[in-house]
Amino acid sequence: MWFRIAAVVLVAWGAMGVWACYTQLTQGADAMGPASDYDRALFARLPGWYRLDYAVATVAMLLGACALLLRSRHAAALLTVSLVAVMIQFGWMFLMTDIIAVKGPYVLYFPLLILTVGALALQLAHVARRRGWIV
Repeated sequence: MWFRIAAVVLVAWGAMGVWACYTQLTQGADAMGPASDYDRALFARLPGWYRLDYAVATVAMLLGACALLLRSRHAAALLTVSLVAVMIQFGWMFLMTDIIAVKGPYVLYFPLLILTVGALALQLAHVARRRGWIV
């Protein structure tokens, strides 16, 4: 029962991620509320691959969570793709921009939460596979 609840929570998490990605890619820096000039400039100079990577990360998480819920063997592969894409996305953001210097270290909190949820989802997929909960 707890496995199903966790999978449903992950589907909701994935759906929120896809929605956040969609709104940010269609509405720009102001999608998540009032943006500063820095936010707008940063968003404007994001490379195209970054936007694609963001979409891959969120869609793969949603599909991986759905695969968990449906007890599909594809869950681990999809969740791996998502986690790698998230690491690329945030790795580039924090290593190649001055966002931490400008906004402070608190900008790391939500990305760390996203990475943690992704890692836990992948771990759940591996546990479920070992225990025969997914085929």
